[in-house]
Amino acid sequence: MKITDVEAFYLRLPTIEARTDSSQDALLIKITTDAGVIGWGEVDGSPYVTKAIIEAPYSHTMVTGLKSLLIGENPLETSRLWAKMHRATIYYGRNGAVIQAMAGIDIALWDIKGKALDKPIVELLGGAMRDRMRVYSSNMFQYSIEDTVARARHAVDTGHTGVKFGWEPFGLDEKRDVQYVEAIRHAIGDDVDFMLDVGLAWDAKTTLRRARLFEPFNLFWIEEPLHPDDYAGYGKVSQTCLQHIAAGEEECTVVGFQRLIDEGQIDIVQIDVTRTGFTQAMQIAHYAHSRGRKVCNHNFTTDINTAASLHFLCAIENALVMEYCVEPGEISRSLAKEPVKIADGYAFLPSGPGLGVEPRMEIIEKFLVKTA
Repeated sequence: MKITDVEAFYLRLPTIEARTDSSQDALLIKITTDAGVIGWGEVDGSPYVTKAIIEAPYSHTMVTGLKSLLIGENPLETSRLWAKMHRATIYYGRNGAVIQAMAGIDIALWDIKGKALDKPIVELLGGAMRDRMRVYSSNMFQYSIEDTVARARHAVDTGHTGVKFGWEPFGLDEKRDVQYVEAIRHAIGDDVDFMLDVGLAWDAKTTLRRARLFEPFNLFWIEEPLHPDDYAGYGKVSQTCLQHIAAGEEECTVVGFQRLIDEGQIDIVQIDVTRTGFTQAMQIAHYAHSRGRKVCNHNFTTDINTAASLHFLCAIENALVMEYCVEPGEISRSLAKEPVKIADGYAFLPSGPGLGVEPRMEIIEKFLVKTA
């Protein structure tokens, strides 16, 4: 079996709000083979940039677009192809958008491998430790406390046992921040886990002050209060705060996560497989386990990410809980033909080969951004 084509589809809602909501667009990867087996992947990054990295022509042996590297290759050789892509992009890659582009391709290659072998990806990753994951409802903060509370109550009413709110307008005003946190905890009660995503808004000292103010509200974790490169700050915060500290969604490499774990001393390692790929995600999870850390996914995009995250989390021993984006955009909510089953606060592992999820071509065609 040989790869015959690698395509990148950029989907975008007609109206994009000026806020940190990655459910408003998506970049899907489609890999076609001469055996008729097709694999799908996804990248959560800058779609135009990622698409260019995939489609760029050959420049020289260490500056190469990813598509040209893969045509004619055996898609089942996932580890070798990862190494080949990494080597051929070393002058302009090694992190960031190039690794993210590789991650989307990696997911599609594993999808092909599962379909070719008639096995779900979780079996190829070593076997299922469990057949479902507890999910939490992941939300953007709304611009009023009242609207945010309404979202929190809806999460509980729909069976979620955990709820998270993040990003703007939170983090800018201490008094207002406390009002938000207090109102959400009051709305969901004491038995529902409450995760707080700060959205990189603070420095270490501000985080420590806010964490003390939030202690009465029993947060399940405080997520990403600092700039992702502030490893020293994360170390200070992690050593001092009573709450668990979660971070990692901006990291793309094994080395980056090792630094965040060892220098930043975070408690919960958040891995987005659409930025790391399965090949790296398993290495990162095993390293986290060796350091006594729990793993959660990051997912604020589509059901391709949801399915990939579920296979990954169900394959590792140290999985904690699964993020599930509930933003109402049609791309994130309607892409999959048969979406991952979410019921009674759990996501249920697909049993079909590969990812077990296929995109609806009519949704791709509806939101496709056509470029020259």
